[in-house]
Amino acid sequence: MSGLSLARVMAVLVKEFTQMRRDRLTYAMMLVMPVIQLLLFGYAINSDPKHLPAAVLIQDQSRLARSTLEALKTTGYFDFEHQARGPAELDRMMADGRAQFTVTIPPDFSRRVVRRDKAQILIEADAADPTATGAALAAVAGLPPDALGRDLRGVAGAAPGPGPPFEIVVHRRYNPENISAYNIVPGLLGVVLSMTLVMMTALAVTREQERGTMESLLATPVRPIEVMTGKLAPYVVVGLVQTAVILTLARVLFDVPMQGGVLALGIGVLLFIVGSLALGFLISTLARNQLQAMQLSVFYLLPSILLSGFLYPFKGMPMWGQALGTIIPVTHFLRVVRGALLKGHGVTELWPSLAALGVFVTVVSTLAMLRYRRTLD
Repeated sequence: MSGLSLARVMAVLVKEFTQMRRDRLTYAMMLVMPVIQLLLFGYAINSDPKHLPAAVLIQDQSRLARSTLEALKTTGYFDFEHQARGPAELDRMMADGRAQFTVTIPPDFSRRVVRRDKAQILIEADAADPTATGAALAAVAGLPPDALGRDLRGVAGAAPGPGPPFEIVVHRRYNPENISAYNIVPGLLGVVLSMTLVMMTALAVTREQERGTMESLLATPVRPIEVMTGKLAPYVVVGLVQTAVILTLARVLFDVPMQGGVLALGIGVLLFIVGSLALGFLISTLARNQLQAMQLSVFYLLPSILLSGFLYPFKGMPMWGQALGTIIPVTHFLRVVRGALLKGHGVTELWPSLAALGVFVTVVSTLAMLRYRRTLD
C-alpha cells in the first residue's frame, strides 16, 4: 500500500455518511445544540433585567407623588403592575412573587417635600436574587435630585434647599446583605440533583440494554410499574443523601439562612427526585445506547440551568423565555427551595410550584411506563 488512495478515502467517507444515517440522533444533536445555545444566550439571557414587576402603595395622591412614580418608571426597571390598598397586601405581593419591588409613598410626602422636611419614600426589593435587583436599586439611588425639579418650580411656597427634595429608603428583604451565595447555593441543589439523577438513571438502564441483561428482566412477569419502582428506589435514597449533604454544607460553609418551610421543602425534594429519576428512565427508553442517553440528558440539563433562574434572573427573560422556563421542573423546584429556606414559606404559599412538580412526576412517569418495552426490538 503506497501513497494516498482517493478510492480508499471515498470508501471511508461513504461509510461515515452511512453511519450518520443510522445514528441520526447524535448528529442532529450536534446541529441543534449550537443553535439552541445561540438563541438562549442571544435572546433569553439577560444579566441586567428591566421592566421588573412592582407594586405600589400610594398614600398621597398629589402631583408630586405621581411625578415621583413616573420618574421611577422612566428608569426602565419598574413595571407597576399592582396597586395595593394597604401594607399587608403589599407584603403578600412580594411574598408570593407577584412583585419584585414594592414602593410606599407616605401620606405626608408632598408636605414634607415642599417644606424640605426630610421627605422619604420606601422601596423594598426581593433580594433573594441579588442580580435581579442590583441594577435597579443602583439606578434609583441618583433619582431624588432631579425627579421633582420641574414640579417644584411650579409649587407656591416651596422652600429652597441645597439637598435633594426627598430621600429613597431601600430595604433588601430576604437577603439584606446582598450575598450571592444565599441565592446560588440553594439553587445548586436543583442543578446537582438533575445532573446526577437524570443522567445516572438514563445511563444505568441503557447500559443494561447494551449488555443484554435486560432480556432476563423482560422474560419475567414483572409489570412496567414494578420495574420502574424497583430500579428507581435505590436512587431515591441517593438523592435524599445528596440533598442532606448539600443543605448541611450550605448552612455550615456559607451560612445560608434556613427560615423554615420544612414540610414544603421535604415534599418538593421528594417530588423532584422521583420526577428526575422517572425522566431518566424515560430517556433510557428513547436512547439506543449510552452515548445517546448522555446526549439527551445534556439536552435537558442545558435549558434547566439557563432558563430556570439558577444563573440568570428569571424575570429578566423575555416572555417566551419565561414561558419555556415555566415548563422546566427545575424552575419550580428552585422556587420551592428558595422560598422555604430564604423566606420561610410553607405549603400554603408554595402550593403552585408543588402542584407543578406533581404534574411533572405524573406525566413523565406515565410516559416512561408507556414507552417501556416488554420485548426487545
